[in-house]
Amino acid sequence: MSIPEDLRYSSDHEWVRNEGDLLRVGITDFAQDNLGDVVFVQLPEVGAVLSAGSSFGEIESTKSVSDLYAPVDGEVVEVNSELENRPELVNSDPYGDGWICVVRPADPSQVGGMLDPAAYQALIQD
Repeated sequence: MSIPEDLRYSSDHEWVRNEGDLLRVGITDFAQDNLGDVVFVQLPEVGAVLSAGSSFGEIESTKSVSDLYAPVDGEVVEVNSELENRPELVNSDPYGDGWICVVRPADPSQVGGMLDPAAYQALIQD
């Protein structure tokens, strides 16, 4: 199970990558593996205001439908429209081409409260 060292993680299995004043958001390798083959991703709207812990979209797989949960408060500034035609990118490259959206955080310090790689590893081993 891949857990990149340069990311922060939520207990809901989302990741964030700090990109200056923006955060790229996706789901973890652990999450995509548990979902199985992803067949549809409901993306948030650009301009949507997210509240940490609230649902902002869904991922449908051959096994189930799961909510996506906002890791931080902020505004969606970009979505990965490539997922509309190729949702399987979430499975094949969850930390690269399978990203979900880019968020301008309302409070960048919220990222510091997220799980570091070691804490996320401990979470998924429980």
